[in-house]
Amino acid sequence: MMQRDEPASGCLYIVGTPIGHLGDLSPRAKAVLAGVTVIACEDTRHSGQLLSSLQASGRKLSFHQHNTRTRVPQLLQALSEGESVAVISDAGLPGISDPGEELAAEARSAGFEVICIPGPCAATTALVSSGLPSGRFCFEGFLPVKGKERRQRLEQISTEPRTTVFYEAPHRLLPLLQSLAEHCGAERPLQVARELTKRHEQQVGPTIAAALEHFQTQRPQGEFTLVLGGCPAQTPSEHDDSELLARLQECIANGASASDAARQLALESGISRRRLYALLHQEPSD
Repeated sequence: MMQRDEPASGCLYIVGTPIGHLGDLSPRAKAVLAGVTVIACEDTRHSGQLLSSLQASGRKLSFHQHNTRTRVPQLLQALSEGESVAVISDAGLPGISDPGEELAAEARSAGFEVICIPGPCAATTALVSSGLPSGRFCFEGFLPVKGKERRQRLEQISTEPRTTVFYEAPHRLLPLLQSLAEHCGAERPLQVARELTKRHEQQVGPTIAAALEHFQTQRPQGEFTLVLGGCPAQTPSEHDDSELLARLQECIANGASASDAARQLALESGISRRRLYALLHQEPSD
């Protein structure tokens, strides 16, 4: 099949760049980046070395979450004037937890062609190397940092049967692991990936409890991708509900709140906090 000449004028290219190993940049991505007239970068200084190595001569513009409102119209204007535009992030595939998503939507809405040049993506790289089911999965990106929205999202995830993928910053990793233990049970399967494709790539698991224990002694560094196993189908529990309820009531009698009692027993037993909390509020049987 005859291939079209690239880059084409008036076309937006979403270009995947390495998340670590520079050898992962495809020949097609190199050619497009070397040939476009405009390159929108998450950080022009960060991307400068890569683009210089490709002898990319296109005009470089910063494009990140803080200047999206003004930059998107400028990039659409460039497309309308027949320029070819590429958008790249600091690492990975733009448009995944990234303002490239808005640019692609606006460009398509305005009638411009949008083409993805496939490349590395931390979410799918961590997923397929985790050993957890990948036939059906959810991508959550970064969870809300705090408040009601975060609690609601965690409660939804705790009952999600599909594998779930998250991103997290190093200073928020331990709070996220603790929240996952409380909501999902400490023995839920989990793999925490860092330094993907790099020399010191690391996968920590195989459970929430194991990851929590590891990072309580090893300070989290770098960006993290977490792959959480789905909620297992309900099966007869090895824990008797009446026994669990008695333990919860004992904690409460010793001064703990219902929420704290459920949280503590979730960490000890591996049973989700949601289920334990529900035991305290179920209607008594006749």
